[in-house]
Amino acid sequence: MSKHPVDRRRFLRTAAAGTAMAAIPVTAAPVLAAPAAAAPTPRTGTGRRQTATLRWLGTSGWRIEVGARTLLIDPYLSRYDTGLFRPPFNPATELKVDPTAVAAHAGKAENVFVTHTHWDHFNDVPHIAKTTGARVFGTLTAYHLGLASGVPSGQLSPVKGGEVLEFGDYFVEVVSALHSRNPSYSMAFPGVRTSPGIPAPVTIADLPEGDTLCYQVTVKDGPKMFFMGASDFVERNLDGLKPDVAMLALPSTGNTHDYVPRLLEALDRPAVVVPVHWDNFETPLQNPPVVAPADADKLAAFEAAIRQVAPRTTILRPQYATPYTF
Repeated sequence: MSKHPVDRRRFLRTAAAGTAMAAIPVTAAPVLAAPAAAAPTPRTGTGRRQTATLRWLGTSGWRIEVGARTLLIDPYLSRYDTGLFRPPFNPATELKVDPTAVAAHAGKAENVFVTHTHWDHFNDVPHIAKTTGARVFGTLTAYHLGLASGVPSGQLSPVKGGEVLEFGDYFVEVVSALHSRNPSYSMAFPGVRTSPGIPAPVTIADLPEGDTLCYQVTVKDGPKMFFMGASDFVERNLDGLKPDVAMLALPSTGNTHDYVPRLLEALDRPAVVVPVHWDNFETPLQNPPVVAPADADKLAAFEAAIRQVAPRTTILRPQYATPYTF
């Protein structure tokens, strides 16, 4: 496999020149692309560089379009109130789906990738799978929950980390990861789903964490994009990924040692970092995204830490449903 004559990560930084030292509150659809003269030479010899267009669906959710093909990461669009942002939090909140919101933003996906099975990541996945025929990739817990929710087994593909899945125009590397820690060094709804049968999940507490994954989506002759769904990781598992664009989860606490320095070093300081999981996901999917006051402070500190560790990295703070082309 021949190497590109121009380093793509440097190329993305150059394309975003003038914004690398600050967060970017986006109101339009930016295209982070190189001038034609500087574009890398594709391995196929077609003379064209392939791109991907991403739309943030809130939390850690993404809609990704590679040509005419669509894939989803953690699509949670129903966004209902559990008391998480307006206490008291109610673990017995019933699961519900807003089919109008899902239809407006999810598109016709061929594949759905689930990082873990908490409700703000998995809630809408069974509905999407059953209404579109999309294939769902996730942990064995995601597989069992999918079956219990009525998704046909032929649409469910359990993965555990280490897989490299080929889809023609793109391929996906599955990375074993960790869930973030709350102030008590624990997490909400820990555990796994060990049975594929009934009962079907009814409340948000019926959706355990179920182990956590990350995914790296690589477009053939195009960008490498890394997606987190929770704010912890295994450094060794990130070795060699070297993404161009990294969607990194806001840490909910400081309980993970040196989260930003270790993470950026393990990913080889991506050209572009996109903070995710910082919005109030129990408010409507409308711009500008709502940020809880405590999370606003954490987000500012997160971005400052990124700038300190990787001053050449562009920080892109996304807006909902806005197309970003890499």
